[in-house]
Amino acid sequence: MAVEARPGVQLAEVAAAITLAADLGVGQPLEHVLRACALTIKFAERLPISDEERTATYWVALFMIPGCTAVSYELSQVFGDDIALRAAAYSTPPSALEQMRYVLGRAGGDRNLLAKTRIRLDLIRTGMSPLVKSVAAHCSINQRLAATLGLGETVTKALSQSFSRWDGKGLPAGLAGQDIALPVRIASIADVVEVAHREGGIDGAIASARLWGGKRFDPELVEAWCGMAPKLFEAVEGDAARQLVMSARPNRRLNPDELEAGLELLADYADLKSPWFLHHSRSVAGLAEAAARGMGLPEDQARTVRHAALVHDLGRSGVPNSIWDKPGPLSEDEWEKVRLHPYQTGRILQRAGSFAYLAPIASAAHERVDGRGYPRAISGSTIPLPGRILACANSYQAMVEARPYRPALTPRTAASELRKLGREGALDAAAVDAVLAAAGHPARRRALAPGGLTPREIEVLELAARGATAKQVALRLGISPKTAGNHIERIYEKVGVSSRAEAALYAMQHGLVRGLET
Repeated sequence: MAVEARPGVQLAEVAAAITLAADLGVGQPLEHVLRACALTIKFAERLPISDEERTATYWVALFMIPGCTAVSYELSQVFGDDIALRAAAYSTPPSALEQMRYVLGRAGGDRNLLAKTRIRLDLIRTGMSPLVKSVAAHCSINQRLAATLGLGETVTKALSQSFSRWDGKGLPAGLAGQDIALPVRIASIADVVEVAHREGGIDGAIASARLWGGKRFDPELVEAWCGMAPKLFEAVEGDAARQLVMSARPNRRLNPDELEAGLELLADYADLKSPWFLHHSRSVAGLAEAAARGMGLPEDQARTVRHAALVHDLGRSGVPNSIWDKPGPLSEDEWEKVRLHPYQTGRILQRAGSFAYLAPIASAAHERVDGRGYPRAISGSTIPLPGRILACANSYQAMVEARPYRPALTPRTAASELRKLGREGALDAAAVDAVLAAAGHPARRRALAPGGLTPREIEVLELAARGATAKQVALRLGISPKTAGNHIERIYEKVGVSSRAEAALYAMQHGLVRGLET
């Protein structure tokens, strides 16, 4: 699969990657937020509001939900599985009393009865203080994400009201009716009816909107929405929702500096899932990029490795913090959820427009050369070289960070463990050395490859010797045909050959041909 970047990443694609991760965090299928945003766009088009209000509504619809990830740690301490808590909340009746019953029923998670009782009594005694604080932090993160992307004061101010209710029983306390920002009143309807439509069709969506009307939702907007519902849902069927969000007028293309900032925001968003992960993705990106350069990858490919490393853990949002923060060993079921998170990262990137080219690399962060990694258990050169570099960088960085079940390893111990994985064939030995050099460890003296070939050139030589064209080499290694052709020319020059047959003989004589996966 080629991994060439598409020119001109859009601001909405950064937002989309965040919202797709947020979908997992609230226990909804991918593109829940994108569909809700598309419904919001079509609804706002039919309302007598200003262009400024429509633009603000677009961004509010995208950024009302993502703050959930940032408070997962705190919610998990009180409620256990944070994802299950949010997912079931969509079907909770709208009355404040029923919602309080729901919260108290979830309090304590899977703890014993005594622990649950203590937690419930504490919630009542403190006026639901842990939940109120989590909601406030959720809104604050929504605002900070929007501010980082430069979405303006109207949007950021509105996002402080993400949990407001028409009847004044939401947060901020007492905020009610027309005092709630219009973008929030519009977008909050779409968030709920998208789920209701998925579960009960048009009739279910209309019934849900009316059930919440006058309580959480503006009753006049509810009636207007219900009258338009069939046409609104028809306009966002299939891929139309994603296309509508990506092509909406508030969107724009990012310059290179803005793209870097956007990718770093995605890294920080992924790492907000738990305090144990803070700065992990940025650290991995720095190691992987330096290692890629140390292995002789061209500048554009080293930059691609960095970008993939920044987003490699977006799928973490789909795993409850009751697993990530668990101090003891995981059950098989819990491990299965952990093993799926790189797969979820790939799904997020595939659906986030121009970021799809990063998916094969980012989702390989836990693959192993011997085929014992996850999520796909691919092996050898089936894992693209940038992915093998990322796997080594991710492994080393995780070792030197503390986890709830172990203290951080010293850099020296981590280096020893990483070299062991390289010797045993679990990780690419050349990538191991490059990552350790990037981390500041003394380079080991290694015999130079025949002809001074780099690890990438050896990969290309293997394929070319077997008759692969430059285009086929490019497809297999995820590089451009032009880059592949340049590699082949340079290899032939280095080893003094001028044909495939000569290259094949050279490769066999120097032990450079291994079994290639099909």
